[in-house]
Amino acid sequence: MIYSLQKRFIKITAFSIGIVFAVIFTVIALLSFFQLNRGMDMLTDILSENGGSFPEPDQDVKPENPPRAPGELGPETMFSIRFFAVWTDDDGKVIRENTEQISSVSETEIQEYAEKAARAGKERGWTEGYRYKKTDTEYGKLIIFVNGETNTGMTRQILYTVFLVLTASFLCILLLIILISKRAVRPVAEAFEKQKQFVTDANHELKTPLTLILSNLDIIEAETGKNEWLDDIRSEGERMGELIGQLVMLSRMDEDTSDIISEVFDLSAMATDVVSEFENLSAEKGKNLSADITDGIFYQGDEGMIRRLLSVLLDNAVKYCDPKGSICVRVYYKSRNPVISVENTYADVDSIPLNRLFDRFYRADKARTYSGNFGVGLSIAKGIAQKHKGDITAYRKEPGIIGFRAVLK
Repeated sequence: MIYSLQKRFIKITAFSIGIVFAVIFTVIALLSFFQLNRGMDMLTDILSENGGSFPEPDQDVKPENPPRAPGELGPETMFSIRFFAVWTDDDGKVIRENTEQISSVSETEIQEYAEKAARAGKERGWTEGYRYKKTDTEYGKLIIFVNGETNTGMTRQILYTVFLVLTASFLCILLLIILISKRAVRPVAEAFEKQKQFVTDANHELKTPLTLILSNLDIIEAETGKNEWLDDIRSEGERMGELIGQLVMLSRMDEDTSDIISEVFDLSAMATDVVSEFENLSAEKGKNLSADITDGIFYQGDEGMIRRLLSVLLDNAVKYCDPKGSICVRVYYKSRNPVISVENTYADVDSIPLNRLFDRFYRADKARTYSGNFGVGLSIAKGIAQKHKGDITAYRKEPGIIGFRAVLK
């Protein structure tokens, strides 16, 4: 149990940190590409406003009045920015072009880029590493293409570096989480060990006097005969012995290192046998017990524990089924996994918290009057299911019917 708690602590913490790092990387990526597009759009705007070329640098620009973007109107800009401009007709055919600032684009490529930009429904966009802008002029549609490979390469390199830093940080934090996880769950582990030790000690300390009490009862009954007071003492003593046994079983189930006897057995035949054992009891209680068990279901696990699981579910159904109600047991395959379900009529199903039925010592009876159970049976059933890598759940099938479904892996 403690090992499972430690793994859950590591998983939840790692998942939370991973989500935070993913959000950080996403925000950085969005901001980077936004800045990239914004810078490229400034260049296309200037070129569009000046008819497909950079304006002549203004020699009278003072240092305290810089241009809108660093270097965009400087004397070296025309030599550092690669771009070309084309004018097209309404069909996207190139009428004229300006390729003075670029030499790596052929006439065919210019035509292809122009056609792609013309077909695009947006004023701005990207095509083959070029940021473009379309503008209507008196000479046709002007399309400016500015090469953005250098800028996009730098942006990707920055994002790659950020990704490596975040990944390395995540791995370092994960390593620290693993190292401190034992210390984080240590208080819980110590409390759990004390609880197990208490159950073990209580088992040894209570069994001996309980055995003596029951043995003395046999002697008294042999000498004086039976009476209602002696019967009450024996009944309560046997009940206490049953409770001690169930507590010991729960304590052993909580030990992750305890092994189960795993062997292949006929689950269908076992379920049929258990149902037959409860037929007389259910008939005495006035309950109708039926079964729908698929033949030939084999399962590898601890047959004794699975038998105990089904017995707990059936015993619970017989105790809490409505008077003259019905109980239905089903065993079938679902997604290649054996499933055991027990359903019974229960008028108060809407008034009980189904998620608490598997809590230890929980009983829906708020007055906690004695009804022959201790509130640990379903906890044992859940522990058995989890030991077999499965789980058990309670559900409300329809108004007035409660069900328990155990899925075995």
